[in-house]
Amino acid sequence: MRTGTRDRYWLGVIGCAWAATLLVSAPASAQDSGGSPEKWQIEVTPYFFAAGFDGTAGVNGVTSNVHMGVGDVLDRLDGAFMGMVEMRKGPWSLVFDGGYMHLKEEASKTWSGPGGIGTSTGELTADATEEIYGLYVGHRIDQGASRVDFFGGLRFTRIETHLDLVSSTGGPLPGATNSVSDEQSWFDPIIGFRIIVPFAEQWSAVGYADIGGFGVGSVLTSQSLIGVNWELTKTFVAKLGYRYLYQNYDNNDFTWDMLTSGPYLGVGIRF
Repeated sequence: MRTGTRDRYWLGVIGCAWAATLLVSAPASAQDSGGSPEKWQIEVTPYFFAAGFDGTAGVNGVTSNVHMGVGDVLDRLDGAFMGMVEMRKGPWSLVFDGGYMHLKEEASKTWSGPGGIGTSTGELTADATEEIYGLYVGHRIDQGASRVDFFGGLRFTRIETHLDLVSSTGGPLPGATNSVSDEQSWFDPIIGFRIIVPFAEQWSAVGYADIGGFGVGSVLTSQSLIGVNWELTKTFVAKLGYRYLYQNYDNNDFTWDMLTSGPYLGVGIRF
């Protein structure tokens, strides 16, 4: 194991250990000053992330540049669901965030084979399925009216990609075929924080950022968002903002170096 890889590996191990320590410590800390357990607060948020893609996807040595705006994604969207569940007890929280998206027939005008050989100006279409699920433990620190949450946990990613050569000036894909496909899945240790700042009655600004991978799964992954929450009632909260997700994963003949970004819109339901 090379030195850089070893360093990233141990950073990931430390991140996982920190998340596990938070999880183990939570039951002992989730009591109020009178010693009685506090009630669980639960918020379920179905949302839609209108994402665009910008980066490189590679399968079996064939790489293709991907540039899809939000409009392109909506035109080619074949199915999607996203949602978040946050359970809170005292200063501790457990958060699940998951999403599924299937895109079809995205075209790329250039592609290259292994080592850059076989570059073509023909059309390569791609079908892609992306699933991302995260489970995080958080600890809250109140700063006056503002709230700060620190998180640690794991994010699971599954990518399935199918590339189909429609026409080409550079010959067939490797193996004398016109299509290649592959599927990869991996776990990333994640650490991050969230800030919630009320700025008007029923309105709050929200900022979030995390980083992870460290060579355990991805070489690097990071996510950030900025948005606003509007408390419609004690039960319903409207959420709007902009979100970025970057993933750099490279394993043998599979590459996913992608920035996913766009607006999100959701409604939180509190129990």
